[in-house]
Amino acid sequence: MILVTGGAGFIGSNFVRDWLALNDEPVINFDKLTYAGNLSNLASLEEDPRHIFVRGDICDTAHISRLLAEHRPRAIVHFAAESHVDRSIHSPGEFISTNVNGTFSLLEAARAYWSGLTGEAKDSFRFLHVSTDEVYGTLGPNDPPFTETTPYAPNSPYSASKAASDHLVRAYFHTYGMPVLTTNCSNNYGSFHFPEKLIPLIISNARAGKALPIYGDGMQVRDWLYVGDHCSAIRRVLEAGRLGEVYNVGGWNEMANLEVVHTLCDILDMLDPKASGSYREQITYVQDRPGHDRRYAIDARKIERELGWKPAETFASGIRKTVQWYLDNQAWVHDVQSGDYLKWVEKNYATRDTAQEQQ
Repeated sequence: MILVTGGAGFIGSNFVRDWLALNDEPVINFDKLTYAGNLSNLASLEEDPRHIFVRGDICDTAHISRLLAEHRPRAIVHFAAESHVDRSIHSPGEFISTNVNGTFSLLEAARAYWSGLTGEAKDSFRFLHVSTDEVYGTLGPNDPPFTETTPYAPNSPYSASKAASDHLVRAYFHTYGMPVLTTNCSNNYGSFHFPEKLIPLIISNARAGKALPIYGDGMQVRDWLYVGDHCSAIRRVLEAGRLGEVYNVGGWNEMANLEVVHTLCDILDMLDPKASGSYREQITYVQDRPGHDRRYAIDARKIERELGWKPAETFASGIRKTVQWYLDNQAWVHDVQSGDYLKWVEKNYATRDTAQEQQ
């Protein structure tokens, strides 16, 4: 079996569901169930004996050590992280605790466990660390995309905390010989995405008749990766990645945030039209985020060259699937848009000055 941390979150839950749909190998799903960890993401696995859910904190080395000793997994896939840049600006300490200290605790538990293995079990064990392209900093409009050798230059508390965790993983390979792998992905989108992030937020606000907030001029460029493609890349790296290596995972879909929002509005106009007018009329420009990186772009040729992986979805196909999923799963959307989430939205957007609406 494998141990997955953060398997009740957006990417982690998609990975767990896909994993169990594709093979019979059991999963120990270890998640703290913070605001973004949601057991309803795993409702389809409620009666599946292959899915073993354990609530816990990756900072608790003793708890992880007990799980490893009891279940003897052949691999750890580490998703658990605080991941929202805006939240990291408001509360950076939580990001240091989870992303840095938590990864350290997990590595220590994994190192002790791996050191006690022998033979084939030790040779085949893997620790796969899931990270982000944001560790590389920001690009100019004509700069080449990030490669695996791009120097780290994180610009937010979130990306700095993930960069630190990446460095720890690298150090455990070079110092202790631990069989680690790291993936750095671009912006994910898809089903079960918590609606603080751009795409689910825009879909939700549009249907509710609320403003569609665009930071600054909306021309921040990101590479967009469908979550199902990301999960398939992680499976492939876990299966055949070279130990100690980093693999950038991207969708080859560079788009400005404003273009993404226009696309979402146009799809909603077709699939769930308003009584009159277009959803584009709800676009509102707000004060930009402090230190907002201008452009991310991923060069994903290494993972294609070495492991034969490339994304199956275009942005056009993936984003339509995503919008349709949210339209078909309004009960899930309603459930996550309550309590602490509403307080967060008020905190993040209430103090932002609204710019004059632009075309």
